[in-house]
Amino acid sequence: MKNLIMNILTLAALSIPATVALADETSINTLLQQYQAAGATSGDAKRGEALWNKTYTGKAPFTERSCKTCHSANVKKPGKHVRTGKALKPLAPSVNPESLIKVKKIKKWFKRNCKWTLGKECNAQQKADILTFLKTQ
Repeated sequence: MKNLIMNILTLAALSIPATVALADETSINTLLQQYQAAGATSGDAKRGEALWNKTYTGKAPFTERSCKTCHSANVKKPGKHVRTGKALKPLAPSVNPESLIKVKKIKKWFKRNCKWTLGKECNAQQKADILTFLKTQ
């Protein structure tokens, strides 16, 4: 009887990450479809990684900016907001199941972070590429 209970608990515990991963995929896929409808081709992880690591020129005091300025080059690791010093959770869904699960939140952060980093909003292709890159991490 004890083994049966342990097996049930193990199966229940294993099903939780699968449910979270499914939610991640659903939100990401919804956005990828929206970006394709707006003219983007399929997202490309290599282009997304290149965009993630590309340095842009901004206003002082943070004249050099990139996504990794705050989020770190390794999206599986925590980052730190360059202005406030606030700790940022990893963006990779593989290590942070809460990352990339709400479409509204993803859109909000794309708008805010692209404006700060690139000096303008990201276009549909850039968003598709970054999301595809993050999805693969």
